[in-house]
Amino acid sequence: MTESAPGSLLREVARLYTRAQRVVADCCRTTSTQCHLLTELGRSGPLPLSELGTRVSLEKSWVSRAVEAMAARGLVSKEPNPLDARSWLVTLTADGERTVRELNQTLDDHAQQLLATLSERERAAVETSLLTLLKALREDPAATCCLPPSSPPALREPTQDSKPCC
Repeated sequence: MTESAPGSLLREVARLYTRAQRVVADCCRTTSTQCHLLTELGRSGPLPLSELGTRVSLEKSWVSRAVEAMAARGLVSKEPNPLDARSWLVTLTADGERTVRELNQTLDDHAQQLLATLSERERAAVETSLLTLLKALREDPAATCCLPPSSPPALREPTQDSKPCC
């Protein structure tokens, strides 16, 4: 790997940062899949089971098993979707919301500790670069293809054009 090539460098940073965050957070005492689902629900609010899977790029069977396990632990509730009788609506419970808050705080603290190892000038440069990269990712169809337009209406009618593009 040529670490100076921008693509390789970005992938290596993402890989190492993701690994470090998993270790630091111990992924909220859940599986990695459950952790992704919890944080997505924390970000977006209640979602139909199928949309939850689309947003985290996981197959329905993985999502269904993970949601059942989280429901058994009291982290989420799974109820019939009032807008589509054929689907389930997944919602964080109070314990699930607390778990997501704790997880986010742990991950934010880790990021702060990591950035604290840099000089003030380096931190400013990293922050500027991250904001620039975030802007580019939000405009990239590959990064946003499975997400609804900016919005979180939690209960949404399925639409003809809501097919995933990924």
